[in-house]
Amino acid sequence: MTTPGSETPASDELLRLDDAAEHVAGICFKTGPPRRLGVELEWTTHPARRPAGHLRAADLGHALGPYAPTALGNPEPVPLPGGGTVTLEPGGQVEISSAPATSLTALYEAVSLDQAYLADLLARSGISLGGHGLDPHRKPVRILDTPRYAAMHRAFDRAGSRAGRTMMCSTAGLQVCLDAGPPHRVAARWAALHDLGPPLLATFATSRTHAGRDTGWASGRMAAWHGIDARRSGPVPRSADPAAGWAAYALDAPLLCVRGDGGVWETPDGVTFADWVRGALSRPPTVDDLDYHLSTLFPPVRPRGYLEVRYLDAQPGGEWIAPLAMLAALFADDAVTDAARDLAAPAADRWLDAARDGLADPVVAACAADVADLACRHLDRTGLPGPVRDTVADIVDRRVRDAAPLRKDLSR
Repeated sequence: MTTPGSETPASDELLRLDDAAEHVAGICFKTGPPRRLGVELEWTTHPARRPAGHLRAADLGHALGPYAPTALGNPEPVPLPGGGTVTLEPGGQVEISSAPATSLTALYEAVSLDQAYLADLLARSGISLGGHGLDPHRKPVRILDTPRYAAMHRAFDRAGSRAGRTMMCSTAGLQVCLDAGPPHRVAARWAALHDLGPPLLATFATSRTHAGRDTGWASGRMAAWHGIDARRSGPVPRSADPAAGWAAYALDAPLLCVRGDGGVWETPDGVTFADWVRGALSRPPTVDDLDYHLSTLFPPVRPRGYLEVRYLDAQPGGEWIAPLAMLAALFADDAVTDAARDLAAPAADRWLDAARDGLADPVVAACAADVADLACRHLDRTGLPGPVRDTVADIVDRRVRDAAPLRKDLSR
């Protein structure tokens, strides 16, 4: 804020677009040797005896006990035994966010421990975890009431976006986090994660059914993301400079909300962050406002210092290790990463086709099979024990093989 009697703005106010863009570009890609991996696993939650029934936030709070997140009123959440933290999404989806690990084996062991512990903890209260990227039993109902989620709800409803409510309350994803890499490789790793998106999305789609009906999409979860404003959820446009491209995307995205002191946050209609910097609202934005705005953007790949892959559906049981191991294998070596990008190139921009048709799309399917073969040939680079590598290869082979009859039928 401007100090009374002074014309000098406080250092955290953003009065120029160049300053805002410089801030975004400066924090989004932290460079260095790629050593760490992380994963976030998300599940819908259901009454075990009546999966179509709705839980209450209090039910989850009671079941989670000391592990419940702050959104449920717990001021000091306790990490799970493997080090992961629990968060809660608006429709009652539960998420484990792992601590970063320097080996895939360590990450797999820690997250497997946390997954088993969480499932047992919830089961004691009669709650089960879903196994799909989209709730197959229920229509979306928001059970978590926070200013952020209330503002999101209003914004999507005002835009007439049923997909927004579905995204908030019915979807469950698998997010993989990778280091951005050294400066000379950042652009290539960023581009490769995008190019691999359609083949990997199609290979691991698990969300055709929603609320008891066939959505017509291999990934109904991604259909929901496609149904909201592409300026917030679409892929970041290609650019020779990923940091500058992300900064432009972020500043051109509409505000989801403006935080206030009370329980109701403002939801400006159609105002972008760039508009806010230009004076569209009653006060100028701050650096903290910009950082918060970045958390309301949901492209398929999002830079957060590290690179966050967001295009994968939740997987049944422990099968989340398969897409994670594939990505780890493909990004363990620069030459393999570049080869994977070449193999994925014909399907690189087929996001809609991959989400709608999955591996029934012949272009996406051919790329998926080639990428899967490359990844499985390099699973030894992940450091995973032999039995786990065999499990990963079996899962990947089954996903690609099971789609072959459908592709043959469509070609007739």
